[in-house]
Amino acid sequence: MKLEGTAKMLRIHFGEDDKWKDKPLYRAIVEKCRELDIAGATVFRGIEGYGASTLIRRPHHLSFSHDAPLMVSVIDSEEQIQKLLPYLDEMVAEGLIAMSNVEVIKYVHQDGKRS
Repeated sequence: MKLEGTAKMLRIHFGEDDKWKDKPLYRAIVEKCRELDIAGATVFRGIEGYGASTLIRRPHHLSFSHDAPLMVSVIDSEEQIQKLLPYLDEMVAEGLIAMSNVEVIKYVHQDGKRS
């Protein structure tokens, strides 16, 4: 079955070394999304990038730091995204969150159950 409509997309940008309560921040965000029954969240690891600090983030092969730029993309209804935002306010100490309206096409099994 194919479902079409509008949704919200969050893109959360930060560094791979960022933590939340001794856990990688990206993992904590994805787990919180799952806990809140958000439709989907995906982590992307960048090759290189920078943000407000102007510090260029890139993986270094000769050092112990692997502070590559990360982006977590989260898509769901505006209502569900609004439930997530207060948690992100606590979790993201330094980074950028971009929110946009998107058109979605969702393909689901005939019974409509999530896997």
